[in-house]
Amino acid sequence: MMLTLEGRTALVTGANGGLGSHFAQTLARAGAKVAVTARRHDSLGDVQARIRAAGGHCEAITLDVTDPASVARAFDEAATSLGPVSVVINNAGIAITKPLLEHTEEDWQTVVGVNLTGAWRVAQTAARHMVQQKIAGSIVNVASILGVRVAGQVPSYVASKAALIQLTKAMALELARHRIRVNALAPGYVETALNQDFFRSDAGQALIKRVPQRRIADAKELDAALLLLASDAGSYMTGSVLTIDGGHLVSTL
Repeated sequence: MMLTLEGRTALVTGANGGLGSHFAQTLARAGAKVAVTARRHDSLGDVQARIRAAGGHCEAITLDVTDPASVARAFDEAATSLGPVSVVINNAGIAITKPLLEHTEEDWQTVVGVNLTGAWRVAQTAARHMVQQKIAGSIVNVASILGVRVAGQVPSYVASKAALIQLTKAMALELARHRIRVNALAPGYVETALNQDFFRSDAGQALIKRVPQRRIADAKELDAALLLLASDAGSYMTGSVLTIDGGHLVSTL
């Protein structure tokens, strides 16, 4: 079965970031009309221009995952501009790097508010939209291998991603009857413009040595898994968590 999204409308949160922008362009190449969203509308110009220059259909829409009204408006705007949304890539996320003993209440609430509560809000709104429109759909929550294993100094991040994986399974169970699939991607370390310098540093090189393949991923190495979950090629997959990590999870290092 082809990994095609022809005739579908997809919405991507956090589409102004490295992975979000890449995911949006991948969906557009697969034939989807794409709503790229982020809290700051002016940060979406580049990805919108890239998709349109390649012949794709794209609209830039403001969406703040921490604001219920903003989320609802974004889905309404996407449906009006591009058609009913049947694919959602729940990608918006943040991390605060501090030792556990220095993590503040505000740090915790900020990270969990975006990574877990924000993802739940978007997914629930998407599901309600699909049920109302009587369409089948796919929701892909972007988790992390740190939702399965842990790392130091990011306690709120690992907790939020672990909870997102369980939320994915809970939503998959309840939404299957509505023909809505919910799955998660759990990437390992992926090179983006924001982390290139770190991975060239001594600390970054030391981290890479802990990955069995002794390298980090290029974003395009997530494409097949993303399209499998988003398209009808993955029609019998729901509640799944796909890890793409160069073997990091099976490492004892």
